[in-house]
Amino acid sequence: MRVDLVLENWRLFAAGTWMTLQLTFLALLIGFVIALPSGIARSRKTPFWSQLVNAYVYLFRGTPLLVQTFLIYYGLSQFEWVRDSWAWTFLRSPWWCALIAFALNSGSYATEIIRGAIETTPRGEIEAANALGLSKRQVDFLVLIPSAMRRALPQYGNEVVFMLHGSAIASVITLQDILGAGRTLNARYYLAYEGFLTAAALYMVLTFVLVFLFRQLEGHYLKHLRPRSA
Repeated sequence: MRVDLVLENWRLFAAGTWMTLQLTFLALLIGFVIALPSGIARSRKTPFWSQLVNAYVYLFRGTPLLVQTFLIYYGLSQFEWVRDSWAWTFLRSPWWCALIAFALNSGSYATEIIRGAIETTPRGEIEAANALGLSKRQVDFLVLIPSAMRRALPQYGNEVVFMLHGSAIASVITLQDILGAGRTLNARYYLAYEGFLTAAALYMVLTFVLVFLFRQLEGHYLKHLRPRSA
């Protein structure tokens, strides 16, 4: 194990870590913005919006993230009308293509997480809010959605970790994320596994931090759901 080469190229891995964090958290943020109204629409089962969201969720959950990234990065560039449009300013960049693919993919999974949390909200909470004379909008934004978000934390924490790991796909479209940094190190010095082991260690550290943060959030917001000792 050539630890000396890894240490000499720490800036390469630092830049790769920053790239991974950018893509992961921006994708999660955009995905959540997509997922919140989509999850509500799915839970309400309105004829048009529910079916539209269902098609979106099925498309992005039913196909691999790698395929989605390839289709956006390589596929859209095949159309002349795309290259001639304003969107080409973004779609010509691998960073934007990766972000779009990751955000849409994360949004589809988060939609189902939010839908499930809303549909399993205890009916007593809604009945209590109605008994207080709250309007439907107040019930939604003061009771239903906050309650659902708290109970969705464990599942959403898994989605955050999956998105972090899935972001490694960015390296296949020329981006220098953590895995890309590892591949560059191996190629530069003709190494077999040092770059990949370093990348794996960095992913493990980031995963540990994320899991710890979500455990703290769960402990704070889900404290009332813990079984009480006799």
